[in-house]
Amino acid sequence: MYKRIRELREDRDLTQTDVAKYLNCSQVAYSHYELGKRDIPTEVLKKLALLYNTTTDYILGLTNDKKSK
Repeated sequence: MYKRIRELREDRDLTQTDVAKYLNCSQVAYSHYELGKRDIPTEVLKKLALLYNTTTDYILGLTNDKKSK
């Protein structure tokens, strides 16, 4: 999961600061999500899925399909 949110961010050429602003959290807090030092709250997971136009299942590693069917 943590690797996927980093890859999604990098694919969009976004910085951790960019995503942190979108999530209304600090860059350090977001960094902890990517490093697996902090669990990702459900609301944050949903916002990330919307930002990256993907599914929460993809972010969680339950599917390799980035788009819902």
